[in-house]
Amino acid sequence: MANKQKMQELGASLVAAPLHEQVKERIVERITSGAWSAGDVLPAEIDLATMLGVSYGTIRRAMGDLTNEGIVMRRRRTGTVVTGRMPNHTLSRFYKYFRLQTQDGRLITTTARVKSVGRRAASAEEGERLKLDDGNQEVCDLLRVREAEGHPVMMDNFIIPAARVPNFPQVADEVPELIFNWLLSEHHIQLGAVHEKVTARLASAPEKQWLGKPDDEALALLDINALALDTLNEPLMIMRHAALTEAHCYVNEMR
Repeated sequence: MANKQKMQELGASLVAAPLHEQVKERIVERITSGAWSAGDVLPAEIDLATMLGVSYGTIRRAMGDLTNEGIVMRRRRTGTVVTGRMPNHTLSRFYKYFRLQTQDGRLITTTARVKSVGRRAASAEEGERLKLDDGNQEVCDLLRVREAEGHPVMMDNFIIPAARVPNFPQVADEVPELIFNWLLSEHHIQLGAVHEKVTARLASAPEKQWLGKPDDEALALLDINALALDTLNEPLMIMRHAALTEAHCYVNEMR
């Protein structure tokens, strides 16, 4: 019964892995989600053990692995600190597609606000990129605006074949924050690669509205147009991001 409770506390999708690996992945998930950012000092190991309902020895083993991978580092008189390095295997487990930094290199945490979600017919260009067949031309279309310190800084648009995610939420409040984690836990679909094209362009009138900018302002955007592939090299989703660059920059770090 005790072991079962521990598994529930750590997450039902992780039960197949050894306990220290489950703990490690739970900590990695908090780091990639932005709950613990670069420079943050983690709770003491004894407190982490209590929080996750595992033994001190399990926490020590998990933290040792994270230290060896450079995800955290131990500092005398300070404690265990998040380094800011992206975790190994992030593409297949807790992949965070982009990271925003201030111009002076400080990592920031963003909050995603869902503006619209629904299903529609794919455009010809989307159908070709996603390799949709004639009988499955429907896609899920998700639009989000990311805010940093209360201000819009980036727009996200995800286009996913509906046939691959028949249960994708159609209500804004139910849309998962981490899309790739949801795909893994709900459909056992792992991200294998991302092909992206980065350009600069002027914002459209609707984009200015979403980003809270005046309509008569000439607004430059960093445009990231990407295609995500699964581990079988099949198209998984189209991802379109448009980011402001006045105060922030885009950092893509994959290991």
